[in-house]
Amino acid sequence: MYRPSKYRKDNKEFIFSFIQNHPFATFILKGENLLGTHIPVLIEGDPNNWQLYAHIARHNEQLQYLKDGAEALVIFHGANAYVSSSWYKEKDISTWDYSAVHVNARIRLQSREELENSLQKLVSRFERDQENPLYYKDLPDKMLEEHIPLITGFWLEPFKVEGIAKLHQGYGKEDIERTVNKLKNSENTNDKEVSEAIKKENRID
Repeated sequence: MYRPSKYRKDNKEFIFSFIQNHPFATFILKGENLLGTHIPVLIEGDPNNWQLYAHIARHNEQLQYLKDGAEALVIFHGANAYVSSSWYKEKDISTWDYSAVHVNARIRLQSREELENSLQKLVSRFERDQENPLYYKDLPDKMLEEHIPLITGFWLEPFKVEGIAKLHQGYGKEDIERTVNKLKNSENTNDKEVSEAIKKENRID
């Protein structure tokens, strides 16, 4: 990943928290050509020692390349926003602010038991805030028995991790404040999230 030094985010706590908060990722494998799938990828462990887990459908083209030891690239995306140079005090080039984490990892296929445990944790993570949560174990047994053979679960053991947060570092305070206010007042929720991230990164009150 292209990462100018001022935007690099390799802090272990940043990486772990970012993946926890942005679990819907782009999962890339090399087959006869590059193949990508958009799936939830969850993290478990702690900032110093963690692994990822996910699953794909068995009719997915990636399945034939999903093997123990194969390398995958997983891209976790944060909010992003276009920044118009018309907001600045002086004329400049417009830009785009964003954050992301790239993880290069080795694949390890899951057993059926591991897959079922992973599915329980996945559903629990996203159902627990629902008004009337429906957990994995609450689904009919017949439905689960029909579903499991249709998917393949796997672990992702990271060996290279890169984080980036391009959030107007190095700009003048007035231009940063103008950018924060413009994004904050946008109707786009991504813009609002980037606004808060810029404030936090640049310590703007």
